[in-house]
Amino acid sequence: VQLQASGGGLVQAGGSLRLSCVASGNIIRNDDMGWYRQAPGNERVLVASITNGGVTEYADSVKGRFAISRENAKNTVYLQMNNLKPEDTGSYYCHANVVYYNYGGAPVVEKAWGQGTLVTVSS
Repeated sequence: VQLQASGGGLVQAGGSLRLSCVASGNIIRNDDMGWYRQAPGNERVLVASITNGGVTEYADSVKGRFAISRENAKNTVYLQMNNLKPEDTGSYYCHANVVYYNYGGAPVVEKAWGQGTLVTVSS
């Protein structure tokens, strides 16, 4: 199972970016999916999460500005980031609890992480 994140970049304060993360492999389904941010010298923190049923949660700092969504048929989770601020700068990592068939054909659950995509917001 692999998660591939994309969509980061350099943007001015007030701008927008859309992150995408695609899960690949012999996937049965993705349970909870989410995005985490890690700024230099800081711990990785949850930004937003979404359940398989579409229930969302957000960090207080991004409520009203960010929106997480998913397309289950495409094994993809998105993060729409609007009105970006310099404090949103960091590497963004997608995460998913992936249910997939192993080589023996048995269903297993893996907590998978993407490689991170860098978001830089200039003031």
